Amino acid sequence: MTTERESIEFDVLIVGGGPAGLATAIQLAQAAQAANMELEVALIDKGAEIGAHEVSGAILNPIALAELIPDYAQQECPIEATVRADGFYFLTADKAFRLPLTPRPMRNEGMHVISLARFTRWLGDRAEALGVNIFPGFAGTDVLYDESGRRVTGVTTGDKGLGHDGQPKANFEAGIDILAKVTVFAEGARGSLTETVAKKLRLYAGKLPAVFETGIKEVLLLPEDNAFAQQPANDMHFMGYPLPLDTPGGGFLYEMGSGKVAIGYLTGLCYDDPQVDPYDAFIQFKQHPFIHQLIAGGKVIEQGARTVTTGGLYTMPKLAVDGGLFVGGCAGIHNTPALKGVHLAMKSGMLAADAIIEALSGERSDAASLARYAELVKQSWIQCELEEGRNTAAALAKPSPIKFLHLGAQYFTGGKGLRERLPLEADKDTLRHHQEIAFPFQPVAKESYDGELMVDKLTGVYLGKVMHREDQPSHLVVHDTDLCVTRCWETYRSPCTRFCPGKVYEIVQDPKTLDRSLKLNPSNCFHCKTCDIKDPFANITWTCPEGGEGPNYSQV
Repeated sequence: MTTERESIEFDVLIVGGGPAGLATAIQLAQAAQAANMELEVALIDKGAEIGAHEVSGAILNPIALAELIPDYAQQECPIEATVRADGFYFLTADKAFRLPLTPRPMRNEGMHVISLARFTRWLGDRAEALGVNIFPGFAGTDVLYDESGRRVTGVTTGDKGLGHDGQPKANFEAGIDILAKVTVFAEGARGSLTETVAKKLRLYAGKLPAVFETGIKEVLLLPEDNAFAQQPANDMHFMGYPLPLDTPGGGFLYEMGSGKVAIGYLTGLCYDDPQVDPYDAFIQFKQHPFIHQLIAGGKVIEQGARTVTTGGLYTMPKLAVDGGLFVGGCAGIHNTPALKGVHLAMKSGMLAADAIIEALSGERSDAASLARYAELVKQSWIQCELEEGRNTAAALAKPSPIKFLHLGAQYFTGGKGLRERLPLEADKDTLRHHQEIAFPFQPVAKESYDGELMVDKLTGVYLGKVMHREDQPSHLVVHDTDLCVTRCWETYRSPCTRFCPGKVYEIVQDPKTLDRSLKLNPSNCFHCKTCDIKDPFANITWTCPEGGEGPNYSQV
């Protein structure tokens, strides 16, 4: 199908309305005003509104925010709570041990607990007030290049109103080519456009493979006399149960306003047991006696899921190409030992904005001029945090007790540890044959779900307000469906049916012939992209559905 597309031009286009993209936009607008420079900035986001796809029980280190908006408190930044004390615990199957020392990177006293959805909406308002053109509901589906095929010139937004067969329906709307002198990719972890640029322009050449964790996160409404409110710490982190020590992961509980708490559990996708289900791990975490008594009587009011990039410094792509920059999670910028990335994402966007202003002032936007961004990152406190955590993910992926030797050495050597640049294995390559696992992960019993405090996957999809038009082409591309029920089933028992938190993938069996087939439920998709990362045959590609669809978070 050949479609005539309109085009629109800006000086700078930002793809993604999370903290990184919005900080880029605000810094650009503020710097342009200060320099009396005319600058047309556009920001597109695939969510129905800014914040709709922002899920996190987040601790915000306000260092970047204070640089960007010094009077953020006076501007009524939506802060849920301020951390008064930290609690760091190790869980066994039935006990919790508070450790006497909270690791240095995880000391959060005085930092803020935020709803990332509300926080990004607030940032969006600040950006619009400065003249930034914000277009929610527009998904970037293709990257545009010049005749050389090496210079990024913008992105194409997705068509709307296509049927299952890919043909236009009566309500068809063609996408738009948005052109810009500089395009900033701020898509978050495993950005789909970033991945296409990376393959075309070899952004990861010489880098270790990017690795991720999948987080299941909720907001709970607790009764007035809840046990969590009586704890000395309102910022609690947990390691240990229900995952084995060889698998990275852990949980958290954060105080929020109005009797609410943020709760979540992250599972490192380097696990080797194909029976692991990150959602079930989250439910088992909530069922732990210590956790359960803290949240007893509570009710889930919102749920979401997202992957987090954890590989660190040695997995980061090249940060600048001709006409393009990469900021925040899609650039692998995250502080893994601190379990925080919002402040780093914001600062990276601010530094990208500074580099763009400098380049455009000289009427340039080539890779050489935009490389100033990478220099600014190396000169900033971002680099200090990245260096401290540069080998953390690789250490966490090792078996115990070697894992703790590496982590301990890294703690006292500023990140280097026993060996510099520890090797990493891609998450898709770590699964073992299901028969090789001596003690496989055990699923949660159906009777565990009460519909209030413990909800199943489909209820979680409902509570995340996940919506997709049912008759559009599937945005989840399974390249070989036969593989799913042959080699993948025989070797791994089709792990997509477990690692997906939205029950998008099902293996169904014909009762007469006993033949198996894959059933897709793309309308359940949280846009977490776990499937694109963890599928052992790289048989699944996540692409953007129609703009404005997916989850619609308001509190998490």
